[in-house]
Amino acid sequence: MKYKYSEHWTVVARELAVKLGLDYIDLDQIAVIESQGSKTKRTIARIHALGKVMQLGMTQKPFYTIELLTEKFDGQNQEGKIKTIIHELLHIPACFGGGFRHHRQHVNTRTVENQYQKIKDLYT
Repeated sequence: MKYKYSEHWTVVARELAVKLGLDYIDLDQIAVIESQGSKTKRTIARIHALGKVMQLGMTQKPFYTIELLTEKFDGQNQEGKIKTIIHELLHIPACFGGGFRHHRQHVNTRTVENQYQKIKDLYT
């Protein structure tokens, strides 16, 4: 696997968090990276967090990283890319503590589509 920090997608993710009113997200504590070489068949992106034990041990605040798997992510149109990032942002809980919101209630096709509709004119 190869990883690289993506300034472009980090800016987009932070802008999306603001535009969607996800004001519980500490913008300085999220970043986006691009990865290459994953063997996964279906995953387009995933979110990682600095867990509570590591936060305490390192005396750091919570941090979230969205990983874009370039082989799948780059093949999407602009709408798909924005929806993918929205999907990953929705996994961040309101407590911004290092945990995750799971699928079903908080992160699903309906919630992503509802959030996308709020901002679609900005990215199309």
